Amino acid sequence: MYKKALLAVLFVLFAGLAWAQSLSDLKNLKVDNLSDAQIEQLIKRAESSGLTSSQMEAMAREQGLSPIEASKLRTRILNLQRTVGKSGSGMMGTGGNDMRQMEDSTSDYLFDSIRKSDPYYDLTPFQKKIFGYKLFHNRNLNFTPSLNLPTPQGYIIGGGDQLLIDVYGASQESYDLTVSSEGRILVPNVGPIQVGGASIEAATARLKTSLGRIYSGLLGSNPNTFLQVRLGNIRSIKVSMVGELSKPGTYTLPSFASVFNGLFAAGGPNENGSFRNIQVYRDSRLVTTVDIYKFLARGESEANITLRDNDVIIVPPVQSRVEIIGPVRREGFFESLPEESLADLYIYTGGFKSEAYRDRLTVRRIENNERKVIDVPQAELKNFSPKDGDEILIGEALDRFVNRVQVSGAVQRPGEYALEDGISVKGLIEKAQGLKPEAFVNRATLYRTSDDLTLAAEPLDLKGIMDGTIPDLVLKNEDLLFVPSRYDIQEETYVKISGEVNAPGTYLYATTMTVGDLILQSGGLLESASNSYIEIARRVRDASSGRLAELITLSIDPNLQLTEAEKNHPLMPFDHVFIRKSPGFERELLVTIQGEVNYPGQFAISSADERISDVIKRAGGLNKFAYPKGASLVRRTVYFKEPTPEQVKEKTLRDIRDKVDPEKRDQVNQAELIIFERLDQKITALEEEKLIEEQKKILQANKELFFADSLIRDSLFSEVRFKQQDVIGINLEEILKNPGSGEDLILHEGDVLRIPKELQTIRMVGEVLLPTTARYVPKANFRRYISQAGGFTEDARKSKAYVIYANGDARRTHSFLMLKFYPHLEPGAEIVVPKKPEREKLGAAAWLGIASSLATLGILVQSLINNQ
Repeated sequence: MYKKALLAVLFVLFAGLAWAQSLSDLKNLKVDNLSDAQIEQLIKRAESSGLTSSQMEAMAREQGLSPIEASKLRTRILNLQRTVGKSGSGMMGTGGNDMRQMEDSTSDYLFDSIRKSDPYYDLTPFQKKIFGYKLFHNRNLNFTPSLNLPTPQGYIIGGGDQLLIDVYGASQESYDLTVSSEGRILVPNVGPIQVGGASIEAATARLKTSLGRIYSGLLGSNPNTFLQVRLGNIRSIKVSMVGELSKPGTYTLPSFASVFNGLFAAGGPNENGSFRNIQVYRDSRLVTTVDIYKFLARGESEANITLRDNDVIIVPPVQSRVEIIGPVRREGFFESLPEESLADLYIYTGGFKSEAYRDRLTVRRIENNERKVIDVPQAELKNFSPKDGDEILIGEALDRFVNRVQVSGAVQRPGEYALEDGISVKGLIEKAQGLKPEAFVNRATLYRTSDDLTLAAEPLDLKGIMDGTIPDLVLKNEDLLFVPSRYDIQEETYVKISGEVNAPGTYLYATTMTVGDLILQSGGLLESASNSYIEIARRVRDASSGRLAELITLSIDPNLQLTEAEKNHPLMPFDHVFIRKSPGFERELLVTIQGEVNYPGQFAISSADERISDVIKRAGGLNKFAYPKGASLVRRTVYFKEPTPEQVKEKTLRDIRDKVDPEKRDQVNQAELIIFERLDQKITALEEEKLIEEQKKILQANKELFFADSLIRDSLFSEVRFKQQDVIGINLEEILKNPGSGEDLILHEGDVLRIPKELQTIRMVGEVLLPTTARYVPKANFRRYISQAGGFTEDARKSKAYVIYANGDARRTHSFLMLKFYPHLEPGAEIVVPKKPEREKLGAAAWLGIASSLATLGILVQSLINNQ
């Protein structure tokens, strides 16, 4: 035990030292120089030691990382984790250790999915901004030369090439020859021929002359034999890649390889390498200079020549690089040549975006060890030469209009309109095709933007302006005319109906509607309704008298014909109509009998005091297979949760909308259609708010630590506490012997009486060695059945064992003077043996505390003895 503890301590110490060593350089981090792949490795190193991203950031700050770099690191980590969260969002929502294990098992997969989706995952943000840098780092782009090409006539033959020579016509012959290291091929019956260093075209002429000695038809003015030279396997060449490259070195390439093939093999220029002055040397002589920008911007590839053996490609350091920031098609760092102007450089940016401010550019420059700002007008772009380190800033067009007026609200076509000379409020409304019928014309508001860009509101008498009774108002730039709707400035009016109607609920209020109209909308009266006592609850406008509601009682015609009393009491907005149940009316209440009776099924309760014995008698009594001792009664429970005011409001709006929904009704007038659209917009807004709240709760839940055990306990408690049905054990034998006794319960609606067949088994579950079901044996005691299940387990709590009988009753084991009295058993019973509660073992600290307490107690006792 001591060795194990020592090894554990040493492991923790060594792990801590290794981690400290691996993250000891956090203070020297340059976040802009880290790629996403390196950020990923940093996150994984922290997670492997149980540190979160925030704890790693705190460690970096303690080591001396600057606040600016710490902020950049936090932003990069959050962006990467957000991308990982999107890739694995379907895996969120688990809790506790399960979430941690799932995140560990899927971390590599999630990061790998980001790598596959981003071809530049290994590049730093600075590298991604260098124009042309991505060309040689795109994993989806391949510069491998194609070897399935017709033989180029200008190809220079070298040692190792395979030449396929075909002679056809009057004579037929084929030769498969390999060029030697000296540049010769050996043709049978002809001898060696020098072809090395010659092009395919020149080598064909030489071969034609040499083979003409044995094939006379090849030569002359009218030949009848012809010659064709093709390349078979091509040779490999070695090219040296030096300078500012990602992977400089000597590379073996196919002889068809071009300069771009070599650059791709070497990873392209690095951060300090030039993209516009790549030099190709052959035999110590400069052959060509490659400008990658011309290929990227215009597709020019004349300088992309085919390489030869021992060529040297040199990538010198960049001499002048500028940064272009602002609304251009392609921002970033661009290399400029001495003879280029700012206008030439913008070719590589892809041009200005539409929102760019083109009249003037701003250049930040370092000159004479100081920073300065230079304004460059658009006319001077062709004459301005950028210098190394320049930052070229492009502004954006002003986000404001010079000739715009707007109209919103209850007009036919709200929106933006051009400000024309002399346009007025009335003219703007006419442009918007007039007012809507529900427009509130008593007052409109004109929101006007002052010269200092402050907002001013000017009330208007819109009715007078439209009638011409008051002067019209000429509009200015950025004026906004708001025409309210009558429905926008009043509460939604409705009426409610409750009680004995087919469809109680909330309905749209209409002027001069009566109780009969509302009853018709609600589907008519039920058979149980009383037409002679209808109550209307009406809101009280002035509650100073202490009255909370005005109550109106009236009666209507049973055939819903309009009566004078109904006509004299039209409904008002927000009235609540109550249709009472007719005195003495009762609908049928159903109970169910299942099992061994002659006529099982549903039965209507005939009287308020009908009992179990009565309904069994109506069911034809028990049949010969019934087991009365196992009978049980299932009864409903009641649990109701009061809805919140927000839920009530939403339900009210939904009820009104459903009543005017054009898809559910055959005919809808224009007024109802407008109301439906308005209500639908409000309900949609409520649903969006609920969705936002649910998303916030999900995000908050993902941040919190879930305790699975407590959740399970809570769910189990809720399931037991709020279940919808309870099983009640009954003594059916006693009920049938003594009808009307206390055992004979009065039935309620929804009761289910279960009468099973005789069960001839005893079931043993819980802490027994072999949970099983055994045949019932009369006079067999509790321990005999436990023996049939193999006996108790070591964790069995024998004193708490209990029996559940077939009718749902339960009895527990009793103890007296160390003796246990187990319950008697009946057919269909179930023996349950619970488990002993787990006791927490005392650790070393607890034992040390006990020993310290005993020692203190001993010293105290000794002190008391000595004092006596």
